[in-house]
Amino acid sequence: MATQFAPIQQETYGFYLVPGFSAMGFVAAMEPLRVANRLARRPVFAWRLFSADGLPVEASCGLKVAVDGPLDESAHVLIICAGFEPRRGITRPLIAALRRMARRGTAMGALDTGVYFLAEAGLIGDQPVTLHWEAAPAFREDYPAVQVTDALFTLGDRLFTCAGGTAAIDMMLERIAGQRACAGGPALGPALVRAVSEQFIHTRIRPHEEHQRADLGSRIGTRDPRLLAVIARMETHIENPWPLEKLAALAGVTRRQLERLFVAQFGIGPAAYYRNIRLDRARALLGETGLPLIEVAVATGFSSKSAMARAYASRFGHPPGTERGRWTAAAPRRAPAA
Repeated sequence: MATQFAPIQQETYGFYLVPGFSAMGFVAAMEPLRVANRLARRPVFAWRLFSADGLPVEASCGLKVAVDGPLDESAHVLIICAGFEPRRGITRPLIAALRRMARRGTAMGALDTGVYFLAEAGLIGDQPVTLHWEAAPAFREDYPAVQVTDALFTLGDRLFTCAGGTAAIDMMLERIAGQRACAGGPALGPALVRAVSEQFIHTRIRPHEEHQRADLGSRIGTRDPRLLAVIARMETHIENPWPLEKLAALAGVTRRQLERLFVAQFGIGPAAYYRNIRLDRARALLGETGLPLIEVAVATGFSSKSAMARAYASRFGHPPGTERGRWTAAAPRRAPAA
C-alpha cells in the first residue's frame, strides 16, 4: 500500500538564475520539490524560474535554461542561484526588488555565491550564512561583518543559505519537512522527507552543521598528527604566516625534522608548502573579488605586491594581474543604496 501523506498548503518557489550559475546546485534544489509533489499526489510545491531580462540563462557548464520571465516579486520563497562570478549579476533594480520582497515577508535563499546578493541588499543582519568553501575567503574579505560558517547550509525563519552542490538536497529536504499542513496543522515531518530522499538514492540526510570538506587527513593523504597540526595552523594563519621554528615547536620537532617530514610526505619543504597555500588563497581572491593587488598581497601574508607577483608567476606561470580580466565588467564592490 502506498504511503499516505496529509494535505499541505502549496508554497511557490522562485529561482532567480544568475549567468554562470551552478546547474548542479540548482537542480539539486528544485528536484526535491518535484518528487515531493509526485509522492504526495498533489502539487504541494510550485516553482517558477526568473532571469534579469526574461531570456534563457547559461549555466557554468554551458547548459542554457529557459525561464518564465523577469523576476516576479509575488513568490513565497526566492532562491538566488549563482556561480563563479556573482557580481556580474548585481544591479540596482535587482537589489531594490530584493529589499521590497523582504519587506513583504518573502523568504530569501541563496545557493553558493547567491549569498552575495543578500549581502548587497543588506538582508543578512547577524544571522550566520554559508557558501561554497572555495568562495568563502573572498566573501569574508568583501563582507567582514557577516558571520560565515563552513556548514552545509543554514536555515532561518526568513533567510537560508547553502554551500551548493549536493548540499542543496539536504537543505531542501529539511525545508520540506517543515512545510505546514493545511489549516495551520503540524509540520509534515520525516515521512515524506524519507520517501523523497530514497528516490534520489540519498541514503543519509546530512544535518546542516556538518562540514563541507573532508577532514584534513583525508584531503592531504596523511594521518601523521605532527603534519596535521602544522598544516591546520598554516590554513588558519595566512595573513600572518607563522615562522617555521614556531610551527616545528607546535609539532614537537626541530625545524630540520619538520623539513624531513614534509619532503618525505609531499616532496617539498614546509616553507614551499605554506607558500603554495597562500598563493592558492591569493588566486581565489584575485578571481573572485575586486581587491587591489596590494590588499591581496597583505591578505595572503606577502610583504609587498612585487613579492607576491614573483611568487605567483613562479607558481602559476603568469602574473597575478591576468586573473583580473573577467572582472572588467563586474559590478561595483558595494551596490549603491536603492
